[in-house]
Amino acid sequence: MEIRNYSPRTIRTYVAMLANAAKYFHLSPDKITVEQLKSYLHYCTKERGLSVSTINQTINAFRILFQDVLGLDWETIKIKRPRKNKHLPVILSKEEVSKMIEGTINLKHKAIMALLYSSGIRRDELLNMRPTDIDSKRMLIRIPNGKGNKSRETLLARKTLDILREYYRHYHPYKYLFESYRQGVPYSATSTLKIIRRAANRAGVTKPVCIHSFRHAFATHLLEQGTNLKVIQRLLGHTSMRTTGVYLHLAKTDYKDVESPFDTTMETA
Repeated sequence: MEIRNYSPRTIRTYVAMLANAAKYFHLSPDKITVEQLKSYLHYCTKERGLSVSTINQTINAFRILFQDVLGLDWETIKIKRPRKNKHLPVILSKEEVSKMIEGTINLKHKAIMALLYSSGIRRDELLNMRPTDIDSKRMLIRIPNGKGNKSRETLLARKTLDILREYYRHYHPYKYLFESYRQGVPYSATSTLKIIRRAANRAGVTKPVCIHSFRHAFATHLLEQGTNLKVIQRLLGHTSMRTTGVYLHLAKTDYKDVESPFDTTMETA
């Protein structure tokens, strides 16, 4: 996986998936048969209630083991993947986002939420960001190693830059843009989630919130402002337009100014 340039996080996840199955059967992963794997996936789904994403990660890990390490023909194994749940994410309104950020006094916490919302970056992209990734001259944020080790650029809002500059003057981060109490150690995902949920409580937001809530809001609000879906796809770093297309179902649509093509067709006939 390292040779194929998989991200360190993906490698850790896949190895953990293999280790979990090995512990379940008390066998080395290469000794696990296809039928055992199928029964294990069923157990993980029905007994443990693991998510579709986790099940797919387990299948991915075993595909690499069976196909690339053991040289087996994966096509003949025929392990079907579970169908994904089509749950639409809950979207924070602009007013709710504003209340959460403006109502936060702690400068680091405010900077974290402002950056998440104004750029649409993922959790790990935030936690691994370095001060040098902020390009104030071009008003862009560089993501050198996003999901799938893909690099991209996204927006740097003027308001966010002002907050970040004030934050930097007070905190002077050493390695990562947001660090824990130990210098050079990135801020944790658990702490990030806590500050977001506290901010939601202070703002009176009753919707379920998570770190990704700001990313969903960023994409939906851009779409409502008329931003081209292809541009949003690039800003979010989505490989497939189908993933970005989910936000078409979430954006508020005003049909009052939309004219049927039939009306204009009859006028020109």
